[in-house]
Amino acid sequence: MEWGSEPAAVRRHRVGAERREGLEAPSQSEREASAQEPLVDAARGPRTRKRSPGGSGGASRGAWTGLSEARAVVAIAVYLLALRFLVQLSLQHLVLRGTSGHPGEFDARHARDYLEHITSIGPRTTGSPENEILTVHYLLEQIKLIEVQSNRLHKISVDVQRPTGSFSIDFLGGFTSYYDNITNVVVKLEPRDGAQHAVLANCHFDSVANSPGASDDAVSCSVMLEVLRVLSTSSVSLRHAVVFLFNGAEENVLQASHGFITQHPWASLIRAFINLEAAGVGGKELVFQTGPENPWLVQAYVTAAKHPFASVVGQEVFQSGIIPSDTDFRIFRDFGNIPGIDLAFIENGYIYHTKYDTADRILTDSIQRAGDNILAVLKYLATSDMLATSSEYQHGNMVFFDVLGLFVIAYPSRVGSIINYMVAMAVVLYLGKKFWQPKHNTVNYTKDFLCGLGITLVSWFTSLVMVLIIAVFISLIGQSLSWYNHFYVSVCLYGTAAVAKIIFIHTLAKRFYYVNASDQYLGEMFFDISLFVHCGFLVMLTYQGLCSAFISAVWVAFPLLTKLFVHKDFQQHGAQGKFIAFYLLGMFIPYLYALYLIWAVFEMFTPILGRSGSEIPPDVVLASILAGCTMILSSYFINFIYLARSTKKSMLTLTLVCTVTFLLVCSGTFFPYSSNPANPKPKRVFLQHMTRTFHDLEGNIVKRDSGIWINGFDYTGMSHITPHVPEINDTIRAHCEENAPLCGFPWYLPVHFLIRKNWYLPAPEVSPRNPAYFRLISKEQTPWDSVRLTFEAMGPSHMSFYVRPHKGSTLFQWSLGNGTPVTSKGGDYFVFYSHGLQASAWQFWIEVQVVEEQPEGMVTVAIAAHYLSGEDKRSSQLDALKEKFPDWTFPSAWVCTYSLFVF
Repeated sequence: MEWGSEPAAVRRHRVGAERREGLEAPSQSEREASAQEPLVDAARGPRTRKRSPGGSGGASRGAWTGLSEARAVVAIAVYLLALRFLVQLSLQHLVLRGTSGHPGEFDARHARDYLEHITSIGPRTTGSPENEILTVHYLLEQIKLIEVQSNRLHKISVDVQRPTGSFSIDFLGGFTSYYDNITNVVVKLEPRDGAQHAVLANCHFDSVANSPGASDDAVSCSVMLEVLRVLSTSSVSLRHAVVFLFNGAEENVLQASHGFITQHPWASLIRAFINLEAAGVGGKELVFQTGPENPWLVQAYVTAAKHPFASVVGQEVFQSGIIPSDTDFRIFRDFGNIPGIDLAFIENGYIYHTKYDTADRILTDSIQRAGDNILAVLKYLATSDMLATSSEYQHGNMVFFDVLGLFVIAYPSRVGSIINYMVAMAVVLYLGKKFWQPKHNTVNYTKDFLCGLGITLVSWFTSLVMVLIIAVFISLIGQSLSWYNHFYVSVCLYGTAAVAKIIFIHTLAKRFYYVNASDQYLGEMFFDISLFVHCGFLVMLTYQGLCSAFISAVWVAFPLLTKLFVHKDFQQHGAQGKFIAFYLLGMFIPYLYALYLIWAVFEMFTPILGRSGSEIPPDVVLASILAGCTMILSSYFINFIYLARSTKKSMLTLTLVCTVTFLLVCSGTFFPYSSNPANPKPKRVFLQHMTRTFHDLEGNIVKRDSGIWINGFDYTGMSHITPHVPEINDTIRAHCEENAPLCGFPWYLPVHFLIRKNWYLPAPEVSPRNPAYFRLISKEQTPWDSVRLTFEAMGPSHMSFYVRPHKGSTLFQWSLGNGTPVTSKGGDYFVFYSHGLQASAWQFWIEVQVVEEQPEGMVTVAIAAHYLSGEDKRSSQLDALKEKFPDWTFPSAWVCTYSLFVF
């Protein structure tokens, strides 16, 4: 029954008394009076009262006894599942059928043929014959065939570049890179009479050791070959040149792209670029970086791409450094000062950089959609007026996002800021109407709103604490990553716990704090609270200049419009079927897009957590992400808790699911890894058979040992492997050499801060046929009172050089990078070196300033030689150990040596 005119104090007392006394039926006179009373808007009256169960049934238009719990749960569950189905449908819809094979169109069949030939060569590490000879020969052969078939309107020029150079980068905590005689295959397609401007397309044909590298990045090079073929046979003349860079040293931390953009004569023609990369295997290629600034490039993609898939959210997440990866985009942007577009396949990152990254796992439709998009965008840019004067269009950033892959919405960020603040102002006006009423009408509403806001924040905070407690416990008992092979486990464990906690807190508030308030009043108020919270995020993100604030704008604008649309019906009839239907329909766009983004988040981050090192508890990270997603998705459903008659069954069901899943996880039921050929999810392990030699200040050998150094790339360490390989256990845990840089181990990259748990299994010495050597050429005092040490090193295609100045000494400058030494995390210095097939001895110098001489010398240096290809890569001990590893692991193994010197 609705009470619209009796005083608030009487109403609060009566409702409380009725709840305490079991809600006795009102008298006939009360029912007759109530039938004449209209419902009261929460903006005009602070409280409305629930209709008593003993009321007049259908006598009053506003009669309502509360929302059925079953109806609410079923409606929300079906709604979310339907939206998830739509998201999945959009992701599986890669291309329109029948769009390939026509003259002038990209043909994925040709690209697949290129892909299979490249991957059949095997792993292609920089410096190996497979990379430097076989792959280069195949590329040149295919380019020559394309040139023969090309239209006379076009001219094709080919150059094989072998650059040498050095640079510093702040990736992985910061280090310096040096390369010598690596390989780039560069093709320029231009009008017959030449061109002064060009757009660049970049891929890399090298791969990591032990992987065929189909997705990373042979498929991109295959797509570029086919795009080159289509453009060169076109009867339409280009206005600008298109430069195709097939670079042979991207896995060496972006070295080949640096060699091209800083040294190649064609680099001066480049006005924009498209970089093709991979963080997964197949699916849709995502535009996850653009710019810097240059919104015209985004507009070019929006206009030209046939199958758009782009998000500024990905750009801001990637550039935040959360994802431990980088691409050639950074090199072209930072060293070439050129704007561009970065695309990458992101699906199925579980097999990225493993032996399972094979050509047969990449769908032909994925190749087709990528080719359609790249061809269309390159053609658009190569005929665009803007390319020649691109610097004139460098103003501001763009907000851009696709809608289920159907089309892209893009607008300048300054326009986005105006839209965002307008949406926020609409919320201010909406809520202001309720807060700015005469004081005697709004005092209770204001108090209830602020308390409700506090309750909502407490419910979110306690849900986060709850899942973190569970995650920490799971990590401590050694059952991390139980969801890695069964993602639904994480939802059943952490998702249900978060939802149950939120419902529990609000149920307590409804029962014990808001005891005198009607369900309709509370339902409307908690909707307003959710709206207020999202509006707060909208203002904050917009103020911070984040383009991703458009998401908050969507989550404010559409719910507000929905509320205004259903308000009258809700006041008259309560939360009946019509209200629920229109409410859910109004939330369609924000919830659909949220699920679309959530899919991308988990598709990218879940595999990364399986290779994020031993120091980051993956369950804590995933539980936090799931709790955050739960808060967002539950925000506009919190009002249903207050509209429903009960939440007991929901809480019991959620608690039961969470408890059962928790017990199963604790018992080890869900094994993290899989060797299923159709969907492998392997555990990554690095095995380095090494011999270490430590020298003192006089050059004498003070320590020499040999063994297999073992690193697990996830949080579980060797706990799952020890039962299969008993000799790898905690008794052989590696110990840090405190006086040696990076603990005295041959780190291939400076990831020592991510992996602190490693094992050292004693083994015989290694004896590579091409042993590395390192010597001091000269030691001289400079006029500016520093000591210059000049070194010479020679060895395999990959080496790492480490420096640690002693107390009282500083590394002043060196001949590497821009001359200024860059420290890695921990204070040591790391240099990554690589060379092509043939290279002269590597000579370089460092200068050390000595403030206070120490008896133990001024600096310690070490060099590690990594044999990643050829016969020197293997040893009988490595092969024997690898054979013992279970089939759900991916052990990547090679031989290396480590030598340390003190000066």
